Amino acid sequence: MTECVVLVPMLGRPWTVEPLVRSLAESGAPAEAVFIVGTEDDAVWDACRGHRTLEVVRKCRGDYAAKINAGVKATTEPWLFLGACDIRFHKGWWDACMNAAQGGAQVIGTNDLANPRTASGELSTHTLISREYAARELVDGGAGPLFEGYRHEFVDDELRGTAIKRGVWTHAADAIVEHLHPVTGKSDWDDSYRQQSERLRRDRPLFMRRRRLWR
Repeated sequence: MTECVVLVPMLGRPWTVEPLVRSLAESGAPAEAVFIVGTEDDAVWDACRGHRTLEVVRKCRGDYAAKINAGVKATTEPWLFLGACDIRFHKGWWDACMNAAQGGAQVIGTNDLANPRTASGELSTHTLISREYAARELVDGGAGPLFEGYRHEFVDDELRGTAIKRGVWTHAADAIVEHLHPVTGKSDWDDSYRQQSERLRRDRPLFMRRRRLWR
């Protein structure tokens, strides 16, 4: 039985589809991927044939969060994994998350083997959340589960910070969902990766203002 849906916002990178699906299947998790694809992304549509897909209109700002939020609304599984195309699931990640959730946590962070903050629990770049939590409002009362005002990166910090404030966060350091980021030499640099520093610079003031909401 499928207990978890892995939401995968896509923006190019069609070659990532099959390796992701294969790693998810080999991990043994009771989960299935849903690829969330823009109407104009023809190469990705071709790569996603035969897999669950959701069509959305691409946004210039907040595209990742908007795709995740659309995926939440379009699915029904009790658990949702907020994924990406450039990840590899390791065996045992699901069991590690479920063990971590035994105390009632509804937002469970994973270890991506790339950003050291995800090993210590200071951050989770790819996170498991319960359907119940996904239905809650953002910390400012808006619709969620992700705030769509950031270009991309700070959505993870806000998700974690809000869940801590609400007492439903935990971290599973042994839940390995590997981020195949070029900074680790596991993929090639493209325009989206190269723009990361600029996105961080431009969105940091917004994040600094909003984090007062959960601190």
